[in-house]
Amino acid sequence: MPPAPPDPAHAFRRGDWLWLCRPGYENDLLEELELTGGDEVGAAAVATGLVRSARRPQRHGQPAELAYARQGFPVLTVVQGTNARALGEAIASMAQVRPDESFALHVFVPDSDALNPLASTAQEAERAAVAALTRNTPGASPDGAARHLPPEEAPTGKMPFVQACLLGRDVAVVGVLRVGQAVSLAPGGRRRMGTPRSAPSRAAAKLLEAFDWIGRSPEPSDVCVDLGAAPGGWSQVLLERRCKVIAVDPARLAPGVAKHRNLTHVQASAFEYDPEETADWVFCDMAWRPLEVAALLARWGRRRHARFLVANIKLPMKKKVEYIGRVKEILETGNWRDLRVRQLYHDRDEVTMAGWILV
Repeated sequence: MPPAPPDPAHAFRRGDWLWLCRPGYENDLLEELELTGGDEVGAAAVATGLVRSARRPQRHGQPAELAYARQGFPVLTVVQGTNARALGEAIASMAQVRPDESFALHVFVPDSDALNPLASTAQEAERAAVAALTRNTPGASPDGAARHLPPEEAPTGKMPFVQACLLGRDVAVVGVLRVGQAVSLAPGGRRRMGTPRSAPSRAAAKLLEAFDWIGRSPEPSDVCVDLGAAPGGWSQVLLERRCKVIAVDPARLAPGVAKHRNLTHVQASAFEYDPEETADWVFCDMAWRPLEVAALLARWGRRRHARFLVANIKLPMKKKVEYIGRVKEILETGNWRDLRVRQLYHDRDEVTMAGWILV
């Protein structure tokens, strides 16, 4: 059963961390917070898609990257307003933005059936908050007003990033951190990716979001191997980037993908395929047992078959956090470095992993 709706007045205290996740994964995020930060992290599930902790867990002196956290921020205060405009002005009054600096600001709702209908209220409150923060004070010059920028356009990672999570039509939790410290630059961590109508599957959105998350993607003419490619959603994304794609799958590909001049279709199992030369990237989105997929990709790493890895790993019904740890351990035996894991917005019962290797 999902946790009960929060009491806005008592669910969060100043200094707490608010975390957002995919609905149904609250306990997995809770387990991950406790595993990473220990019992003193003080984590608790608050509502659907919403978890609270006493602090942000650290690893090697840096904020730990949490696989199940879509977004997170330190709580500054809880504000209320009689309508969206008043709520936005209340958010602005607590934002701690100087009149002469640039800032980013998002107002959003947790991903839940109860609060998703308030998305339009969040948008209206955001517009009101931005208007209040960019309004010139009496006697100030035009250059003296704060300037609103999307977080991805921040000139430095030090720009303030104001976030407000609606817990109802008239109440929001507000926090501020620097852009460079943010878990995600998308509102509530929901990075929605558009895909062409011709895309053979929804998988294209997952790969596009993965590139956005890791901050890099293949260059034109890069050699990319797509393991378990059918019907070709990931291969199409790579072809649109003018890559040379080797699609490995015994099943047929969508016609629009199969006939592309830069694609070679190897009709074989990914577990049997042995490349003849080193690729720039290996991609994998197979609906198969996660530990066996990890062993396959570890073999690719040991044999230096590719330099970069992006893989979608399907999750079991239980012990999801434990499985992620086991998959990472297996991949590390293949010399994959700087492995990152995130349940992206377009992921369902799966996570995306990325890493690189010296070849």
